[in-house]
Amino acid sequence: MEISQQTREFIRSHRTDNVRDLALHAKRTPDLDLPWALDQIAGWQTARSKLPRWADTDGIIYPPHLSMKQCSSEPTARYKAELAARLMAPDGAPAQSDIAAHAQSEQSDEPHDTTVSTTTTDAAAPDVASSTPRRGRLIDLTGGFGVDFSTMARNFAQAVYVERQRDLCAIARHNLDLLGLDDAQVVNADAASFLATAEDADIIVIDPARRDEHGGRTFAIADCTPDVLGMLDLLTAKAGHVLVKLSPMLDWHKAVEDCRGTVREVHIVAVANECKELLLVLRGQPDAVPVEDVPVIVHCVNITARGTERFTVMADAAGVHAVGTARHPDDAAICAANAESINANAVCTDSTNGGAVVGDGPTGNAGDGLPFRYLYEPNAAIMKAGCFAALSSAFGVPQLATNSHLFGSDTPVEGFPGRAFRVDAIMTMGKKDLKRGLSGLTHANISTRNFPMSVNQLRSKLRLQDGGDAYLFATTDRNARRVIIRATRL
Repeated sequence: MEISQQTREFIRSHRTDNVRDLALHAKRTPDLDLPWALDQIAGWQTARSKLPRWADTDGIIYPPHLSMKQCSSEPTARYKAELAARLMAPDGAPAQSDIAAHAQSEQSDEPHDTTVSTTTTDAAAPDVASSTPRRGRLIDLTGGFGVDFSTMARNFAQAVYVERQRDLCAIARHNLDLLGLDDAQVVNADAASFLATAEDADIIVIDPARRDEHGGRTFAIADCTPDVLGMLDLLTAKAGHVLVKLSPMLDWHKAVEDCRGTVREVHIVAVANECKELLLVLRGQPDAVPVEDVPVIVHCVNITARGTERFTVMADAAGVHAVGTARHPDDAAICAANAESINANAVCTDSTNGGAVVGDGPTGNAGDGLPFRYLYEPNAAIMKAGCFAALSSAFGVPQLATNSHLFGSDTPVEGFPGRAFRVDAIMTMGKKDLKRGLSGLTHANISTRNFPMSVNQLRSKLRLQDGGDAYLFATTDRNARRVIIRATRL
């Protein structure tokens, strides 16, 4: 790409400045491509937190704002690279790529419970080529900015980037060369047209655009571009595995149903307790096993600064496809011993009310008068998955109530995938009770679960400022009472 010296110097001199101020006040000159320079400055500023390795690489060219906003972050790109390495390994065993091997070496020696994959410490792995020989063929049909492609491609002998926008292809070619992937193939083509004549691949990746023709956001698979559902037969015929990236707003049950029995794995990926991606792994090149005999494995993943929380359940076809019924989402679920294998004998307790509630199980009145001493809040990925009965069964902790999605115990529970708290007080909404329970409190972090008031409404009623070390959970208990739990995070 031809970039004038003046444009380069402008970017270097102003890359930490406010982009809007620059757009208004920068001096225009014939040799300065200001719109392009502003895209580069804004892109680099976004990359500092979202793609730090890219931001540290001199010469990277950034796309316009929308492509930067839609691209994966480094943690989610690494997760997909680790997933691709596992899918490529014999019998689905963990592949010894640098990414997977590093994550594996950091796992705790013994999970808390043999029926659940618990918190592991997956430190950020460097984005480097695998120490084992590269093999297989990867096709990314919606290459975009190339973050996912560049991270996954390092473990493949052949990697093909496909993108319908010519400008993004030029950017990808430039950046891939800088990142040491000069052997990757870049193709400017429509995904469906390319796929029709493409050779088979081991893994095909597709991330359909979630914008309609007017630029409005869409979430349903059928409304995205390219048309994944229309390409489904060809995708599964030409790949060993198909990895589909979707909006985290989408109902995973509906997504599985829409894909007509081709889904083998669902990955709900959160970063810092915020859902970022919904990934589907489709069975490629169908075998002779009847669809109804193959379960769907659901991986709930939360990538945090302290490590990666993983919880896995397995649902049979009847449970997954019973969309719109009153059945709980984790109907007929089985907890997995780890992210790669399923213990077929570890059947979770399942019920239509979401599992046991406090008072039904081993939790009793503690010596200090509290019905439970510890409170647990599942991470965002599990909240999205809705596998609360499986979670309760796996860790032996009952829910406070059917729809509260908070769990209580008398003793600490190691490895619970979410936040853990020590309970300091439990109060009703009565004035005297609130005065007692909130004594000395001026600030609090407030959450509501199955409660008729919003956080802002409750904060105003309690006259508390945001922040501090205290946490308040407003919820409904098993006796339908409105209660507030005051707690300290562990």
